[in-house]
Amino acid sequence: MRVTPIRIKTLTIDGKEVSAREGETILQVAHQNGIDIPTLCYLEGLSPVGACRLCLVEVKGVNRLLPACVTQAEEGMEVITNSERLIKYRRMILELLFSERNHTCSVCVVNGHCELQRLAQRLGVVSVRFPYRYPNLPVDASHERFAVDHNRCVLCTRCVRVCDEIEGAHVWDVMGRGINSRIISDLNQPWGTSDTCTSCGKCVHVCPTGALFEKGKAVAEMEKRRQFLPYLTVMRGGRQ
Repeated sequence: MRVTPIRIKTLTIDGKEVSAREGETILQVAHQNGIDIPTLCYLEGLSPVGACRLCLVEVKGVNRLLPACVTQAEEGMEVITNSERLIKYRRMILELLFSERNHTCSVCVVNGHCELQRLAQRLGVVSVRFPYRYPNLPVDASHERFAVDHNRCVLCTRCVRVCDEIEGAHVWDVMGRGINSRIISDLNQPWGTSDTCTSCGKCVHVCPTGALFEKGKAVAEMEKRRQFLPYLTVMRGGRQ
């Protein structure tokens, strides 16, 4: 049996020399070496899409910022994950997310357990410079166990990916463009009437905000449980 050799690449991240296997991304290598890069759409066990842009990093010799979750580590790379420029961009991205939808933390079921909220606290976002849009978006509570509040959705597509890649049902998809984009179930029908939903709840627990939640939860009572994801991915031979 022929063994394929593993190619190792050496690079630096924030001045620290690290090694990466061929095909690994900057984000994966950073995590392996205890270097934290903020993310919102990325989740271990799901395919990376680079949608939120919070993991943007600087690479010496490249005149643009690169998303760490989908950029492969290369030999000799010099990566910077934390600079004034990056902090500025990350804060702006969070401010735009808060202004685009109706994120009122004080009345949210995941208050205190929300990834968007934690990122804002971590990056020091205490106010929003952009005008709030206050869209009038629906709340679909037609499912017997779960509900979806489009006002709190950040369009990370975690629900779309976990349903497609792990559960194999592909209930969720994205409809529309730009600020009019939103998550839909099946062919834009109420979640409770879906012919494909298995009621597994995976989409609810990978959601980083209060957009998807269990019915019966009061303010700050909803904690997301997603420890199952890496295990299921390995057992099913999926790609992390």
